[in-house]
Amino acid sequence: MFPIQLAAPYRVLALITYIIVSCTACAVNPVTGKNELSLVSSSQEIAMGQKNYSPYQQQQGGVYNVDPELGLYVANVGRKLAQLSHSPNLPYEFVVLNNDGANAWALPGGKIAVNRGLLLLLDDEAQLAAVLGHEIVHAAARHGAQQMTKATLISSSIALLGAATKDTSYGSILSQGTQLGAGAWQAKHGREHELQSDAHGMDYMVNAGYDPYAAVELQETFVKLSESRAQSNWLQGLFASHPPSQERVDKNRQKASQLSGGVRNHSAYQRATAQIRKDKSAYELSTQALKQATEGNHDSALRLIDRAIAAQDEEALFHTQKGVILLAQKNYQAAESAFTQASRLYPEYFKTQLGLGIAQLEQGKTREAKTHLQLSLDLLPTPNAAYQLGEVAIREGNQSLAAQYFSQVAQSGGELGAKAQQRLNQIQGQ
Repeated sequence: MFPIQLAAPYRVLALITYIIVSCTACAVNPVTGKNELSLVSSSQEIAMGQKNYSPYQQQQGGVYNVDPELGLYVANVGRKLAQLSHSPNLPYEFVVLNNDGANAWALPGGKIAVNRGLLLLLDDEAQLAAVLGHEIVHAAARHGAQQMTKATLISSSIALLGAATKDTSYGSILSQGTQLGAGAWQAKHGREHELQSDAHGMDYMVNAGYDPYAAVELQETFVKLSESRAQSNWLQGLFASHPPSQERVDKNRQKASQLSGGVRNHSAYQRATAQIRKDKSAYELSTQALKQATEGNHDSALRLIDRAIAAQDEEALFHTQKGVILLAQKNYQAAESAFTQASRLYPEYFKTQLGLGIAQLEQGKTREAKTHLQLSLDLLPTPNAAYQLGEVAIREGNQSLAAQYFSQVAQSGGELGAKAQQRLNQIQGQ
């Protein structure tokens, strides 16, 4: 099978590679038309995207709903582009997240999100189309499946090679070398996907009637921001998942020069984003309040968040943040009031329900607390919610259920995990 005589470790690696490749199904990339290795089927991709879409939203601020029309506007632009993609039949969904970060992402199966913070950086609908077109290509080209496949192959190869060479002098060296190679492979893979998404996303833009030079401007903006010494934390997510480069700017400009022009829809975009632009200063106050609260300056944080609420009292996020500050001050009655108002405005956010449950539990309102803590856990399973439900179970006299909750939280580690282990030991009489 291997006519060239290789050293033992390399024969093992070659055999592993041969077995994996020969046993792996090939799939046609809908965008490039090329055969590619894939351990993930299209139906599995769709299922994974659907399963993770809501939790990802919860982790990143939930849905922006002060102005629901903005979400509809973004979704309409996204659907127009998706219908022109190489995979128009995916169950695409588009959402605006209530997050300051300048980022957008796509899960397998066409589940796409754009942060409120990124929309503030854009000038017109054509630039929005550049963002959405790029993300749609990630979904249509099955980049998620490719990443998962490569990660699986890499981890399997490393594990098998490490086992095969553990008793030889090659073992640790080869393991380190393979890991370094894996990192380089993944880095190149990311670059290729970004360039591919830029190029085909521009095609989608033009087919939908947009000016492709908007994609050039978008990358130029990101490159300038990435080079700025004053780069903010809210940009780090974007640059981590979509690293900008002059190469991308140049390739986009070259591509745009070969395409026909189109509309920008500046006025329509400005109208659609008018509310978040109007509320920009209120969100900045909220950010300042969060910083003050993190540093333990709760009175200052409370004053800042009250100013944000005065500017935009329909933003549930501000009321939730106020509730968190009041919890830190042990003002549980006022915290309950803040969380209750947040829940009226946007009940589908785990942090609001968690805070409301904690405030009620601290006041002895066990039954009400249980309802909201369970809702929080349903929206996004967190150790904090599970721990609080353990305390509820204790109060209800259900030691067995409490032990289950505390055991689960103890496995999460950290300070809360240690606290849960202590509670578990108390229940078990240790």
